[in-house]
Amino acid sequence: MKNKQAKFTKATFDKRFPDNDACLDWLVNHLNPNGIECPVCKKITKFAKLHKRPVYACDVCRHQISPLANTIFHKSPTPLKVWFEAIFEIANTRTGYSAKALQRKTGVTYKTAWRMFKQIRAMLDENHDLFTDKVEVDETYVGGKRTGKRGRGAEGKTAVVGIVQRQGKITTTVVANTKRSTVMPLITKNVARKSVIYTDEYPTYDIVDRLGYHHETVNHGAGQYVIGDAHTNTIEGFWSLTKRGISGVYHAVSPKYLQSYLNEYEFRYNHRKDEQPMFETVLNRISFFF
Repeated sequence: MKNKQAKFTKATFDKRFPDNDACLDWLVNHLNPNGIECPVCKKITKFAKLHKRPVYACDVCRHQISPLANTIFHKSPTPLKVWFEAIFEIANTRTGYSAKALQRKTGVTYKTAWRMFKQIRAMLDENHDLFTDKVEVDETYVGGKRTGKRGRGAEGKTAVVGIVQRQGKITTTVVANTKRSTVMPLITKNVARKSVIYTDEYPTYDIVDRLGYHHETVNHGAGQYVIGDAHTNTIEGFWSLTKRGISGVYHAVSPKYLQSYLNEYEFRYNHRKDEQPMFETVLNRISFFF
């Protein structure tokens, strides 16, 4: 039976985080679940928030701490609730949420919104265990619409290699090219030996079986898309969703920042079966990102 992810609606968000103080209280409790240990008193003491400042002072020695230190909110003049709203929006969409949309909604500048999302995406990169059992590998090319050759070898596009375990997680990597010397190390790094790897007929994958894997292919060029268990429909579905999101929401992404956007789509895919709402999953990463 599939886990059903709990919903975290806008109404729920507004009730739990009505203002900056509520966001700050959540952050303090999240970072200090057992209470705040005063570095001067050398023990857990009671701390009180200072008036109109995101700073707490020890009731015993008056030593001050800032809960925003070592978080993405550190030294940001943007209200904490706006940050929480940005995290909520990026977590509660399948195709992405643009900096322009956040600018219109919250009134921050486009430059500020863009930097906020850059910081949030930096939290979404994560490690994973080796993929096992049935694994699909495919490469794609991401970039704006251009005249001329399409697909493999198209000019002005960025190559990306994707590896997905069926019914499991996915990882994507921006690469300089799709040669064997580039793709094979990604496979051996991410996929356990003796797994079954499914690819299309691209010659780069011809030596996969020599690396200790069982390799099955489908020949897309000959109109083959499914032969028994052999297909790459899972990874192609992810490419389709990602490309629609990038072109429809972000319009264009430079090669320099493409990996961070891919991390965003990966994160939502990899946590799609979590029982915990996606917003809370993203928010909880604040404590161990730094």
